[in-house]
Amino acid sequence: MTGRSSRTILRLSLFVYTLLLIYMMFFGFGRSYNPGSHYSYNLIPFDTIKSYWMNVRGPHTLQTMMINLLGNIVVFIPFGILLPGSYQRLKKGGSFFLVCLSALLLLEISQMLLYRGTMDVDDVILNLLGAGLGFWSLTAGRKFMRRRS
Repeated sequence: MTGRSSRTILRLSLFVYTLLLIYMMFFGFGRSYNPGSHYSYNLIPFDTIKSYWMNVRGPHTLQTMMINLLGNIVVFIPFGILLPGSYQRLKKGGSFFLVCLSALLLLEISQMLLYRGTMDVDDVILNLLGAGLGFWSLTAGRKFMRRRS
């Protein structure tokens, strides 16, 4: 497979994954249009994460915490692989993180403005962590493969 065709496959995968993610963020998990008198947001870093840790008292709460905290990390790992694999200029860490941060802020703010969820700075932090793990895995894998050849 040529570099051009593999990049096309990566870009198609990125597109499909992004559509699925947007669907889940705006319509999944029972989300519905819920206009209220106030926008729902959290701008205090680690406030939501701390509240999960402080309120773990049973299996249901533990399960909820794990789904929310780990889910926000794991679901963005593919972006750390697909973005730099699809676009040459995103192979540098600074460019990659700037694009990810911008996209995540856009998604989170859109959720709030469209009354489809909460804008939470902790989600941005956890999502960036997930994307960073994917980026690090890709970078480490490339270095490993270069050493082997």
